Amino acid sequence: MKNAKRLTLCGMLAAVAVVLSLVERMFPLDAIVPVPGVKLGLVNVVTLFALTRLSARDAFAIVVTRVAISSLLMGSVSAFLFSLFGGLLSLIVMGILLKAEGRFCSLFGVSVGGAAAHNIGQMAAAVIWLKNWAVIAYLPFLLVMSVPLGLVTGLTCSVVLHHLKKIDFSA
Repeated sequence: MKNAKRLTLCGMLAAVAVVLSLVERMFPLDAIVPVPGVKLGLVNVVTLFALTRLSARDAFAIVVTRVAISSLLMGSVSAFLFSLFGGLLSLIVMGILLKAEGRFCSLFGVSVGGAAAHNIGQMAAAVIWLKNWAVIAYLPFLLVMSVPLGLVTGLTCSVVLHHLKKIDFSA
């Protein structure tokens, strides 16, 4: 893919990720799911899409850009740290699982793995930020929620990929 086209696509995907991050904050998921802090994980759709259609380097740039812009718009230093740890660990795990896709996991498994990794990354950031290991007790609840929410993210990405099959991103 030519550099200008790749850069434009990465910028557009980063912008979509920022918008999805803003939209995600508008969903009152706490009213449906009794686990505080649980999010749909819509931004992982963009990460998973980037990993399947672009390079890992491009997906990394999109994640870091999304985290930086989202934190500037609506966060704090702690929000930046939590998002960065969660986003990068999710990216790494999904990248590894994508290499095994079809052999022992599907796109849905990749997505659930990414959701679980995101929660683990955020808990690691919480331990560092709060200097307290007690927050790890919250991790099992988040991991349980990562299964259905990761499946929703995987389904969403699968639908997007299906509808965009006709677009040649490498041209």
